[in-house]
Amino acid sequence: MAKPLIKPRIIKKRVKKFKRAQSDRKIAVKPNWRRPKGIDSRVRRKFKGCVLMPNIGYGSNKKTRHLLASGLKKFLVHNATEVDILMMHNRKFCGEIAHNVSTLKRKAIVERAAQLNISLTNGTARLRSQEDE
Repeated sequence: MAKPLIKPRIIKKRVKKFKRAQSDRKIAVKPNWRRPKGIDSRVRRKFKGCVLMPNIGYGSNKKTRHLLASGLKKFLVHNATEVDILMMHNRKFCGEIAHNVSTLKRKAIVERAAQLNISLTNGTARLRSQEDE
């Protein structure tokens, strides 16, 4: 499909997820991040060797934020007319068909995207071939 205008090198400062303190020791404590609020918490006080806390310094570069590996940004599409919005921006954005779109409408969206030379991230999802029908 369409190649991106510029494809900068995406550098992530951290790829690993931030885990909740003591989630490895207690079953009741899930690994989803929650900020520690205890008065004696080692993690909150940022002691050496403890679990790291997320902060603004881990943010991505503004130029590469929300970019996919292809160098394009995602745009959620619900119907074939929304694909027309991407007509002039096909080198900066790619379409992604919403999860609740039926197979019939998906075919129309994929067909319209092919006409306008717009790349879709999930263009082959839920499309049956002719021999199955």
